Amino acid sequence: MLAAVHRAMREVIRPGVSTAEINAVGEREIYRLGGIPNFKHYNGFPSAICISVNDVIVHGIPSDDHYLEEGDIVSLDAGLSIDGWHSDAARTWGVGRVSPQAEALMEAAEKCFFEGLSFARKGNHLYDISAAIGRCAGRCGYAVVRELTGHGIGRHLHEEPMIPNFEQKGRGILLRPGMTFAIEPMITAGGEEIKMLSDGWGISSADGSLAAHYENTILITEGDPVILTGEEEVF
Repeated sequence: MLAAVHRAMREVIRPGVSTAEINAVGEREIYRLGGIPNFKHYNGFPSAICISVNDVIVHGIPSDDHYLEEGDIVSLDAGLSIDGWHSDAARTWGVGRVSPQAEALMEAAEKCFFEGLSFARKGNHLYDISAAIGRCAGRCGYAVVRELTGHGIGRHLHEEPMIPNFEQKGRGILLRPGMTFAIEPMITAGGEEIKMLSDGWGISSADGSLAAHYENTILITEGDPVILTGEEEVF
């Protein structure tokens, strides 16, 4: 269902559209599918979708006054719940024609996710995922945002354990079938330092460099991990 929400939002991304319009599309689609927008009012967040543009990494608040421009990149972070179960996924898209540098950054964020996913298997440890994401980002020439992490997910939107996007000293918990996680690399084209925006929600790169975010809710199984927020189902 959440993949369908992301498809609906992607279809309206274009120069001149406001971030509030994208939020409205996402929220309507969540309700149309029978879900509840689990971001809305979460710890006071005012909107259903986090919409973060260019150097804003996460938690951007949609606005009627913020219009996308040709060459922007926009991260859409969305979640919904149904029957008490939560999902969480993010994508970063280009607006119109973007620079080769922006395109490469967005591709690297997705690649980092799949590198981490390859270690999300029974018998591995949680921080194998973290290390794989960090290695991939470094090979691609990008910085990992260290203060922001992935997380467990299930009956609550954010559950333990947290999943850093860089190598850890320990090994982390042993992965077992039935565990569900939100794996979400957040990388920048510049440094790893971040700053809080004046609205108290948005977090941007401190140096103003472009940022990209790619996330899915995944399930550990007896075999290959399953992307629960992937594109397999059509609603």
